[in-house]
Formats: sequence, C-alpha cells, structure tokens
Amino acid sequence: MDELKKESRELEKISPFEIKDKLIDLAKGKMRITRTMLDAGRGNPNWIAATPREAFFALGQFAITESRRVWNEGDLAGMPSRIGIAERFHTYVKENQQVPGIQLLKEIIDYGMNKKQFEPDKWVYELVDGIIGDNYPNPDRMLVRTEQVVHDFLSKELCGQDTSCGTFDLFAVEGATAAMCYIFETLYKNHLLPKGSKIAVMVPIFPPYIEIPELPNNDYEMVKINATEKDDEGHHTWQYPDEELEKLKDKDIKALFLVNPSNPPSVSIKKESIEQIVQIVKQDNPNLMIISDDVYGTFVEGFRSLMVDLPFNTIGVYSFSKYFGVTGWRLGTIAINESNVFDHLIKALPEEEKEILNKRYASLTRDPENLKFIDRMVADSRDVAMNHTAGLSTPQQVQMALFSIFAMLDTNDEYKQKTTDILHRRMNLLYEGLGLPKKHLPNDADYYTEIDLEIWCNHHFEKGFTDYLKKNYKPVDILYRLAEKSSIVLLNGEGFLAPEWSIRVSLANLNDEAYSRIGEELKNVLEEYVAEWREGKGE
Repeated sequence: MDELKKESRELEKISPFEIKDKLIDLAKGKMRITRTMLDAGRGNPNWIAATPREAFFALGQFAITESRRVWNEGDLAGMPSRIGIAERFHTYVKENQQVPGIQLLKEIIDYGMNKKQFEPDKWVYELVDGIIGDNYPNPDRMLVRTEQVVHDFLSKELCGQDTSCGTFDLFAVEGATAAMCYIFETLYKNHLLPKGSKIAVMVPIFPPYIEIPELPNNDYEMVKINATEKDDEGHHTWQYPDEELEKLKDKDIKALFLVNPSNPPSVSIKKESIEQIVQIVKQDNPNLMIISDDVYGTFVEGFRSLMVDLPFNTIGVYSFSKYFGVTGWRLGTIAINESNVFDHLIKALPEEEKEILNKRYASLTRDPENLKFIDRMVADSRDVAMNHTAGLSTPQQVQMALFSIFAMLDTNDEYKQKTTDILHRRMNLLYEGLGLPKKHLPNDADYYTEIDLEIWCNHHFEKGFTDYLKKNYKPVDILYRLAEKSSIVLLNGEGFLAPEWSIRVSLANLNDEAYSRIGEELKNVLEEYVAEWREGKGE
C-alpha cells in the first residue's frame, strides 16, 4: 500500500472536517504552485449581504457622533444619551445623504417606529447603545426590540408568515453550533436528557450533531432515522421512508435532532413526512423533544419549519451565517414557543429532582421552579453564577436586527432570488462537468450536493467495476487522489452518516467556473480507476 493510500486509511474514521485540513495540505503541495486550490469542503458562502452591512457601519458612525456629543475629549468619548436621540438621528440622515447605507438605515429605523410602533427614542437608543457595546446585554437573553424584529424575520422565512403557532421566545447565541451546545447542556442539567437516554437523529446530518451525543458525559443511545428513499431509477431523493419515521413511535426516544433542509444533501423534508411526524407525536409520543436546525431553510421556496407544525415540541435553531454571508460574525438564535414541552416536562419531574434544580437556579429568582427552560439555558451558558454577564454581544445583536429588517423590507425577495440563482447555476455547472443529468428535487436547497459514487459507477461503468473499486479502495482514497492530482478538496459522506461511498460538494464557496472543473476532475479521477481495473483484467 503506497504512503498516500496508507495515510488516507488511517484518517477515514475521523471527522470529515479534520480530514479536510489534511486534504488542504495535500492540495497545497509544492509541485502544485501554478494551480489554484479549490476547496469545496466547507460551506462558507463567497457572497455577502452588502447593503445591510453599509447600514450597520452608517449606524456606527452616527453612534460615535452621539458619544462625542455627550463627552468629547480626544480619544475619549461618553456614553450615548437616549433623550431626543430619534430627532437627532433624522437630522443626521438629512445632513449625510452621501453616506453609504444611510437610506436603508433610515428605512430600518422607520420600520421599528411605524411597523412595530416602537417608541422612537427607545428604539434608536437600543441600536446606538448596542452598536457602541458599552453596556452588558439587557435583558441578557436578547435585547427587547431586537428580539421582536428578529422574530418577524424568522416568522417570514421559517414559518411562511403562519402565525397559528403562536409566539416564540428567542435567545441570541453565537451561531447554530453554540445553540446546539447550549441546548444539550440544559437538557442534561435539567434531567430531561439524562446520560444514556435514547435519542433519534435524522441522517445524514452535520457531524458534530452525531459526535455530541457520543461524548462520555452524554453517551446517548442513538436511533438513526435514515434518508434512504430512492426514485424509480435508483437515485437518492434524500427523503425518509415511512418505516424509518415509524421508529419515532418508541416512547423511550426522548428527543429528535434534525437539520432541515439536511446537511449534506440540503433537501428539506417533504410535506407527507412532516404530516407523518406530526401524527406520530400527537398520537404515540406526545412528549418527544424536537430540535430542528433550519439554517438552510432560506434557500428553499415556501420552506416550513417543524416549529410551525409542532410548536409545542420543537426548538428551532437558526444561523444567519449562510444566507447573509456572516460566518465570522457568529449570529444565531434559539426559538422556543411560549407554550412548550420542555417547561411541561420540568414541572413533571420528581420532587427530588425539582429540589436540586430549584437550588441550582435559586440565585436568579425567588420562584426558580417556574423559571422557563429558555431562561435556564441562558443561565447555564454562564454556569448560572455568572448569569449577569450572559447574552450575545450587543453589536452582534444589532447586526442581526439590521439583517432581519433588511429581509423584511425586501418584499419582492430580490436578495433571496439572487442567492438561490447562484446555487442553482453552480449545481448545473457541476453536473455538466460530471457529464451527468441533474434532477432538481422539489425540496432541494442546492447549497450542497451529495454524490453517491457507488450509484454513479453502477449506472455509468461496466459491470464489475464497482465491486473492484469497493474491494481495493475506500472513498477517502478518491478524495486524497483528487486533492493530490487536482488540488480539489471535497468531504466524505460517511462522516455525516450518509452512504459510505458518497461525497459532499459545497455549492456556496467557489466561483461559478470552479464547479465545471470540479465535475470534470472528479470524473477524470474515476476514469483513472476504471483504467486500472481494465488493465488488471488484461484489456
């Protein structure tokens, strides 16, 4: 076994994101300095929402003038003052029409005052003081008016403006992965998901959501709900057969974790499956706790989160990172309905366990027994004792508010259309390079694509080749050869609990022309293996 193959075998069982770093090192090898590395392994988009950022920086400039108005001593300035700040803002807008983003900023401020009926000075001051970042977040869970406008955005994008599900409490956090960490921690601390509990995970899924349950402190028994449905031609639809969803009838399953649309296939759950899940929960497993990461929902037309259809049971997690191109800002939310199973289950705990929890949260309230699950989560994020310093930084929350209102003002969804057009175009280019037809599934976000090499080989090469490939190689060998020969980095699907011979391609983070090349090079690598096989047969 050559060194490259040996190294790939040693790494095949670790996280695909760790393998990615090895592949990047290989793709940057000294002999490939004249070739551009194409890293389609990670889902960081190569676009940004520019105009709301301009509004953010325009707000920052106004905030500085407000600080200096209070106290101006060279490098030192004072804290902004609330009284009369809305009138001063409108004067500032009139005098600074040339500033990029100032018009959108005015529309954002007007949205709060006119649409939401916020008291003008309180609204402008929340944004100004927030962007200056001179105070602790207050309330620590989320700034009052910021929570309301982010709620508007989530209702539009994840709930289709369906208000029948009621109101959600929001907790602003450092992205979706931080949300998952906080959720797991509070479920555990509050005896809702004790060590060794049985949980269900809809797979394929983002690898950390597999790895967290397997940590020694959790050691959960994991039931996989597999997206094994195929169409009449044997191709994946990435949907869940009825018999897989039927597993959720088991009342010993305490929680269900999913990414919807999925990662890596980036396909949302079809309506019929949602209806089946709803019926199972209502009839067979009413206390099922559901955690749904909906980050890719903004790329699917008419997306509808489980938060709408099962509001009592579902925690919704959303990250702004992909849609707005802000992975570096770490902007995320946790949404829990005001009436929810988590509070219900805490109240139903044995008295002994409730006493332990009352002691844990006694420093926060005189009535710890009635402390909401989401507020326990805020406290747990700072080990309770430091609850007074909890909360996402206020400049991050302000950025989140501006993005949200920007999307609300875009009534024709022009920005959304631009992002989805990018992804659809790149998907077509990739499959043209592969020489394969691309079936656009009705629920496809096209943010990633998952290519099953075994199915590909069965359909497009002579009988016997697939068996040869599986007998002599592993999927990671193909990824290594692709990186070594073509400086292209992709991820193995097995780490996502996708089919063993599948690979993930991100459609978000490279220029359009790169996807034609990725398709062509991947096809070339497979044809090299075909040539080896034929040579071995003496052809």
